[in-house]
Amino acid sequence: MWRIVLVPVLLPALTLSAVPAAAQAAVAPKKVLIDYRKQGGFAGLDDHVIVYANGCVRLSHRTGPVVDKCLTGKEQRRLHTYLKGLKLGRSEPTPQGADFLKYTLVYEKHRVSRYTLPPSWQPVVQQLDKFMVKYWAPD
Repeated sequence: MWRIVLVPVLLPALTLSAVPAAAQAAVAPKKVLIDYRKQGGFAGLDDHVIVYANGCVRLSHRTGPVVDKCLTGKEQRRLHTYLKGLKLGRSEPTPQGADFLKYTLVYEKHRVSRYTLPPSWQPVVQQLDKFMVKYWAPD
């Protein structure tokens, strides 16, 4: 009788201890450095770039797969330089009309959406767009 009770209790514990530490680290949440999204236009653009603190990125388009890559050291340093000059400011209201692009940045726990790019946003957005062009390529 004790085997019937003990086996279901011990089996999950044994299974968890058998998982390698590297696999457990892979499922640990990653710290996000900056989250960028470009949406809108008549084509229904929806590009999303997440840069993690470890220097890797997650890229996605409206269609196609999600791609995970790691930046070069030079790319990481350049992005950090641009982020030092970033002033998020406040979100803009949605403009009247159609065919507008909406840029959203989440940085240091602040989320701001703009339809026009302030000067401090331009190098950051250009760099993140370059990552999308360079690294997003469905296999």
